[in-house]
Amino acid sequence: MSHADTVLAVNNDLPIRTDKPVHSGKVRSVYWLTEADSRRLIQEKGYPVALDAPLAVMVISDRISAFDCIWHGEGGLRGVPGKGAALNAIANHWFKRFKEQGLADSHILDIPHPAVWIVQKARPVMIEAIARQYITGSMWRAYSKGEREFCGIQLPDGLSKDQKLPELLITPSTKGILKGVPGVPEADDVNITRQNIEGNFAAFNFRCAEDIDRYEQLLKEGFDVISAELAQLDQVFVDTKFEFGYVTDAQGKQKLIYMDEVGTPDSSRIWDGERYRNGEIVENSKEGFRQALLNHFPDPDILLNKDRMDEREALARDNALPEAMLMQVSATYVGIAEKIIGEKLTLSDNPKAEIVQVLRDDYGLID
Repeated sequence: MSHADTVLAVNNDLPIRTDKPVHSGKVRSVYWLTEADSRRLIQEKGYPVALDAPLAVMVISDRISAFDCIWHGEGGLRGVPGKGAALNAIANHWFKRFKEQGLADSHILDIPHPAVWIVQKARPVMIEAIARQYITGSMWRAYSKGEREFCGIQLPDGLSKDQKLPELLITPSTKGILKGVPGVPEADDVNITRQNIEGNFAAFNFRCAEDIDRYEQLLKEGFDVISAELAQLDQVFVDTKFEFGYVTDAQGKQKLIYMDEVGTPDSSRIWDGERYRNGEIVENSKEGFRQALLNHFPDPDILLNKDRMDEREALARDNALPEAMLMQVSATYVGIAEKIIGEKLTLSDNPKAEIVQVLRDDYGLID
């Protein structure tokens, strides 16, 4: 069996019963269940939600995106073996830790398969909640050119690349395009300040102004939980992106929760601790793949310059990456997942067939 055979590259064509269009993102596809199936599963499985709560099946793929493009490899390799299972396992681990420590719930109700979540529908907060403990990446590039203010926060002079910051910084950006918010460009993923949010909390989907403090508290506490546990594994939690949303609980009360994924190599930078202390950066996250792409192509400006998106998309479409490059990503993702969860990661030779079987036999969602 080739590596390509084990990759779940297409995840929006499963025969899951739904009466709505399947939403397919860069990594996950979402199947909204019918009202009848949602109600049935809530009753059969005892999910702690209201009987009329909308449910969905989320299926993660092994596709890999970077620089806003999907990449593929030689030999028909349309993704990274084990990547989806690794991401889910890591996120599941952190969501469980957050709940155990009394922080907040997540949108996940059930995990039928390593690549599948059953989730409660959430109303997302329109913020990419970014926390930074070290100055690196885009922040360092801007700082090295003289910028000192980031998302309304003033940084001191004299910082060095990859240095630990004096304190954890919250540097949010927009999730999606927001219209009519003073001082915020109508574009996806643009930096915003806390003042932008405070003055327009409803536009960002906050229920009330007080929940701005709550989201920042959950971001900091979640970061601290992950950082402390990774430090025990001699891994450095550099920066990360969380997402938040609202769900309605079984008593009809709205609550703010963690959603999407947390603390994964896709949403975070994680450095090897020993190598960092020796002055070397070794990435245990997707940033390593991004750097490999920049080194692979003769004109890396195509990947960094947003004005060259047409060229970038052609680069990703027309160039099959060396298989070894994608297998290195696989080793990174599976390796950090096994460190975090403390056990061997379960990988499938035929994930699509397994998903269909479990959703048919145990959940009655496939005719």
